[in-house]
Amino acid sequence: MTDRVLFVCHANLCRSPMAEYLARRLLGDRPVTVSSAGTDAVEGLAMHPYAAEVAAETGADPAEFRSRLLRPEYLEGATLVLTSTRRQRSVCTAMVPAVLHRTFTLRQFGRLAAAAEPPEDLADDSVRAAVVAAARARGRLQPAAPGTDDLLDPIGGTATDFRSCAEEIERSLRPLAALIGAAG
Repeated sequence: MTDRVLFVCHANLCRSPMAEYLARRLLGDRPVTVSSAGTDAVEGLAMHPYAAEVAAETGADPAEFRSRLLRPEYLEGATLVLTSTRRQRSVCTAMVPAVLHRTFTLRQFGRLAAAAEPPEDLADDSVRAAVVAAARARGRLQPAAPGTDDLLDPIGGTATDFRSCAEEIERSLRPLAALIGAAG
């Protein structure tokens, strides 16, 4: 069974597409399907040009990317849902309450995954094992300040703002990749 990671942001033009492409590069050797959607997306739009530059640097061609509006079936099929903000996490869990325990902000999950102990009991199911390990770590960490979990939207900013956002995304994804590697 292939695990699925879904990235969610507002319009599915900047943060979640960059996260999708960066995660594909970081998790490329794992049986993980990565996709993205937006809580308020307009279907079928191309990725923002600065986000496309970042995506192209992963070695993939973002020309075919098209924005998708978040749908319940995307959430239901996801092993892990990573959102850009707390508001988007709330939208996901309100849309499909069953995803509550596998939905995190990207920055929150990165912090939890970095503090998690590598799972031994779920080695055949690497993303699920990472979710369980990160959830266990939640009880050992001090709560973060509310704004700490939100990934700032670079829309309207410069190419440098998009690169800074991408660096933050990658920083948050590296602990997930390490935890999945430890599980599988």
